[in-house]
Amino acid sequence: MGSGKRYALLMCGEDSEYLKKKHGGCYGIFGRVLGEEGEEWDLYRVVQSDFPSDADLPLYDGFVITGSCYDAHANDPWIHQLLALVNKLDTMHKTILGICFGHQILGRALGGMVSRSPNGWDIGVRTINVSSSAPLAYSLPSKLSIFKCHRDEILELPAKAEVIAWSEKTGIEMFSYGDHIMGIQGHPEFTYDILLHFIDRLIQRNLVLETFAMDAKTKAALREPDKETLKRLCISFLKGRL
Repeated sequence: MGSGKRYALLMCGEDSEYLKKKHGGCYGIFGRVLGEEGEEWDLYRVVQSDFPSDADLPLYDGFVITGSCYDAHANDPWIHQLLALVNKLDTMHKTILGICFGHQILGRALGGMVSRSPNGWDIGVRTINVSSSAPLAYSLPSKLSIFKCHRDEILELPAKAEVIAWSEKTGIEMFSYGDHIMGIQGHPEFTYDILLHFIDRLIQRNLVLETFAMDAKTKAALREPDKETLKRLCISFLKGRL
């Protein structure tokens, strides 16, 4: 039986030909981790100013904001439009899950502060510590490993938000805001192959030194992120099963 639930995937980056061919692009990557039978998932390329209409917002059971190569603290028109949408969805008490750039956008929209991390790039597999004050319903272990690929972070949380997880490198790895908004700085949707592809894109754009990137690739290959736990957390949160 279909659940009849409907979700909106707000795509904040661009698909490469490789990601489209190998993984079905952003839609395929997130669909494999979050999608379940009978659901409807709509893709909005918000990076190209393609947003759901106000009239359609009530139709959705949840929204997912993806990662991006853009800066969440930038002032591009589409970023301001996205911040306004988050505020509108918050007022409507809609469920929102933000990943990486999406996590930072949530933090900024709700009144926190996002900027370049004082610790530089975080790329690879990182162990994050789950706060003892994290909602018990999340039933998470005290430590989790997750794929990371970012150089910005939330430096100050919005009022009313709670840190769910932190690491030595990043103070706010995961946070919750009320019972309807959650941000995750890492990438539950990544595979090792997708991480390598993003590292290669960073090298091509001269955003990281090749020696640093190669080191990150080698180290990441030695560790396995807790994909099933993260997947369960994302699905449970998005679908109100916590």
